[in-house]
Amino acid sequence: MFKNLTIRQISLYLAIAIFTINLVFCIIFFFFIGTLDVQISKGVVFFVFQIILLIAFFLVVRYFLESFVFRKLKVIYKIISESKLPGNDSKPVVNALKTSLDDVNAEVFKWAEKTTKEISYLKTLEEYRKSYVGDISHELKTPIFTIQGYIHTLLDGGIYDESINIQYLTRAAKNIERLQVIVEDLELINKLESGGMILEEITFDIKKLVQEVLLDLKSAADEKSIKLEFKEGANKSYTVKGDQESIRQVLINLMSNSIKYGKEGGTTKISFYDLESKVLVEASDNGIGIEEKHMKHLFDRFYRADTSRSRSQGGSGLGLSIVKHIIEAHHETINVRSTFGVGSTFGFTLKKA
Repeated sequence: MFKNLTIRQISLYLAIAIFTINLVFCIIFFFFIGTLDVQISKGVVFFVFQIILLIAFFLVVRYFLESFVFRKLKVIYKIISESKLPGNDSKPVVNALKTSLDDVNAEVFKWAEKTTKEISYLKTLEEYRKSYVGDISHELKTPIFTIQGYIHTLLDGGIYDESINIQYLTRAAKNIERLQVIVEDLELINKLESGGMILEEITFDIKKLVQEVLLDLKSAADEKSIKLEFKEGANKSYTVKGDQESIRQVLINLMSNSIKYGKEGGTTKISFYDLESKVLVEASDNGIGIEEKHMKHLFDRFYRADTSRSRSQGGSGLGLSIVKHIIEAHHETINVRSTFGVGSTFGFTLKKA
């Protein structure tokens, strides 16, 4: 009965309480102090007076509650209500007579909870931004300093030394290519995130595409005696829908990683799984694997699970981040399973044609 009261109801109950106390005192006065004649002659007047008094109590109480209590709450409630609105949309101001204090209280708690989550999210974004700026500066700084060292050595007379001039120019050129790869990968991620990259969805044979990628990477795999092959039972072809060149890049990035971090004489296998309306494509290796602590950051930009080995192998550090963005741009999912020291499996889905 007394839960979720509006300002009008609070005023009424307080007025009734005050009126009841006053009425009790009046009755006591009339019956124990006053005379019978007074009781009879002024009974009607007394009744009318009490009704007027009740109304007066109600108006006075409501005025003070609205003026000194609810007016403050109304400002808070209005600010909270407006803070929830997108853009410049307007919302009716809270009705002081019909909105209960419990409603205001509930709104305040909801707003506080929402604000806490938003602050936490913004802090996470800020930490990610700081980390990202630090990572990108570090990735760019290494090749820039290397190029700078080679160029200054050549300018200081090394250009005339035939034993080092071609060698230093070649190394500088390789680092320039590394910078170009980083910039191009960053540009690609930016397009994928902003929706600026338009995917050309076509129908193609995923197995045929994988075969092409395996041929392209064969020489790199042969250097480490790593076999690139289809898993037993993956002899069936599947026709899928998607941007063929983007999916090619996904396959190249995933299999290049399996070669980079694979064991000498290891194997990378590609497999397909029929999921009714979709096809699951998996690339598995028996390489070094990934530790559990690195799994949740694996698709972050510039994140490297094995920093020393990753840098020695080259690359921009953006490969898996690009893979994730491309698959998500297709409205599909990518997942990873890995056991440290045993190997890793990356899988992604595509719609069947």
